[in-house]
Amino acid sequence: MRVSAVLESSDRRKPPLRLSAMSTIVSRLDITQIFCDVDDFCQQWENLWRQVPQLPSTKGERRSSSRMHLSEVMTIVIAFHGSGYKTFKEFYTMHLLSGWHKAFPNLVSYTRFVELMPWCLMLLCCFLHTRTGEITGISFIDSTPINVCHNCRAHSHKVFKGLVKWGKNSVGWHFGFKLHLIINDCGELLAFSLTPANVDDRKPVPDMTKDLIGNASCFKSAEPPNALAQLFGDRG
Repeated sequence: MRVSAVLESSDRRKPPLRLSAMSTIVSRLDITQIFCDVDDFCQQWENLWRQVPQLPSTKGERRSSSRMHLSEVMTIVIAFHGSGYKTFKEFYTMHLLSGWHKAFPNLVSYTRFVELMPWCLMLLCCFLHTRTGEITGISFIDSTPINVCHNCRAHSHKVFKGLVKWGKNSVGWHFGFKLHLIINDCGELLAFSLTPANVDDRKPVPDMTKDLIGNASCFKSAEPPNALAQLFGDRG
């Protein structure tokens, strides 16, 4: 009985296998480099923002503020997408709050951080445009669905009401968006576009390829073979 009790208590002290695997993945992220790139971008954006005329504030207006800088919020959001965690709540509560206090001394609660995330959405989109790769003359075009909810709950979905549509691909029907991507032969992102799921794969190609040169190929999709590549080629 004593041996079994000792073994049971030692098992309880062991971290779950999944959490240890997630920690290994997160440890491979260069958080310092990500933060430096994001913070440099935020400083440049703030300098440009101050030069643009702003609307006058109303008397007695209170502007919301946080002890966390926007660059810190953006870094954490980017780190989550490279962490391997399925949900942001799991990543923030199980990994961030317990292990990243030295890197982010002004961390807030999970509920407060969720409130801060919309503040950095526009900056994240702008920052993504500065991370595009080099145009090598060889490009690959593809699209992937992004479901906003389970198909059975589509009729009651309200978060993206009016923005998402039903779409169908080789896998089946899905309700949400469609992400269109163009990468080079090194796997670096060149262009992207987010559309409702019912948009034809060929429709956003002209705008996405207006600054690209060379040849393009498309992966296997619901479109006719090489339809996207032919459209890109027709533009010269």
